[in-house]
Formats: sequence, structure tokens, C-alpha cells
Amino acid sequence: MSLLQVKNVQSAYQESQVLFGIDFSLKAGESMGLLGRNGMGKTTLIRSILGLKSIQGGQVLFDGQDVTHLTADKIARMGIAVVPEGRQVFPNLSVDEHLTAFLSNRHNSKTLWTPSRVYELFPRLAERKSNLGSQLSGGEQQMLAIGRALVTNPRLIILDEATEGLAPLIREEIWKCLRLLCNEGQTLIVVDKYVNRLVEIASHHLILERGQVAWTGSSEALRDDRQLWTRYLGV
Repeated sequence: MSLLQVKNVQSAYQESQVLFGIDFSLKAGESMGLLGRNGMGKTTLIRSILGLKSIQGGQVLFDGQDVTHLTADKIARMGIAVVPEGRQVFPNLSVDEHLTAFLSNRHNSKTLWTPSRVYELFPRLAERKSNLGSQLSGGEQQMLAIGRALVTNPRLIILDEATEGLAPLIREEIWKCLRLLCNEGQTLIVVDKYVNRLVEIASHHLILERGQVAWTGSSEALRDDRQLWTRYLGV
């Protein structure tokens, strides 16, 4: 059974429709790349899944339960975590306070993510555990946003613009982290413009074009068809 099912989802901002019948499913342990040029509906789709944007039609199911009209906090407690675009860390909380405040294990995860384990994954955060969110670099904030999601021990993590604006060395640390999570069977949806890196970790991909599914397929198929990159991704 699919962990996440998105069925004919339609969404609009006032009179402007953004999503036109989006369909896809994701099984536990799978990782999906969500691709498309800017303004094609990726963030709106993520917000619709998370309960941050009401949808005008269709249905979202998580673990077989209809979450279409649930509030964002209830959906989060069911086991969906997000690493949002722009990181959105709390400027007045320390790194350690972030990780301690969000620590939970509602779904009896066998491989528990704790603050200590996050520090092993990102030693840079361990060095700055007493620093406030406002004192961190952009790359450190992204590591913290990922760590914050991990310590909730979620069943699904959605990363919106996973490596946007990061220095190359920091980007590599994030890709290393995502590869580790995939190998451990963490279910992921990753939005990122670096298609050549996404095809290395994701099991399959979905491309949005003007609020519709333009293409879906495996990493192998996407890697081998560079016309898709040009047509839909501007690469």
C-alpha cells in the first residue's frame, strides 16, 4: 500500500488556478524528485500535501487516511515533516534548543533520530550547538532545518529547495545526508534544481509543467533522456 497518495488535486489562489489534477503515489521507503521550472506549482503542491494550502478538488491520503481537510499540525503529527524553502529556523533558539524542542517518536521508529545522532551526521552543528539560529550561516541553518525534521522521527520528509543558495562544500554535505537517508529507507520528496544529483538518489521523479504532471518515471529514464531536461527543466 502507498504511504502517500495524491489524487486529482486541484488548487487555486483566488481566481488563479495553479494545480490541475495532480496524481501520484509514494510507497514507504521510496524517494521522489519533484521537478519543474520556477512557478510550475511545486511549492503549492507541497503546501497542499502539508495542509498549509486548502485544495479545491481531489484528495490526499496518508497511510490510507484522508488528510485532505486536516490542519497542518494534525498532518505533521501523523508523521510528515518538512524542510521548508528558506529554512525558517527560529532566530532566538539555540541549535540544541531546536533539536530538543522538536524531539519525538510518535511512530516507534526503530532507528531513532536524537540530537546526538544529528550531531554525528552534521559535526558542524555540534560545534555550534549553543549558537542561536540567527548566528548560523545559510548552510548551517539548512543542516539545522534537516536535523529539526529528523528528530521528529517522521515517516515522510519533504525538502523544498534542498540545496538552494548553498556553497558547493555545504551542498555536498546535504547530498551525502540525503543519500544516507535513502539507504536507510527514509521516505523522501526532494525539490532541487540539480537534476544530475537527484537522479543519483531518488527512485523516481515527477515533473510539473504549468500545474500539471508533464512526465513521471525512473531515475534511469530521466538520466537517459536529456530532451526532458531541456524541455521542462531548462538545463
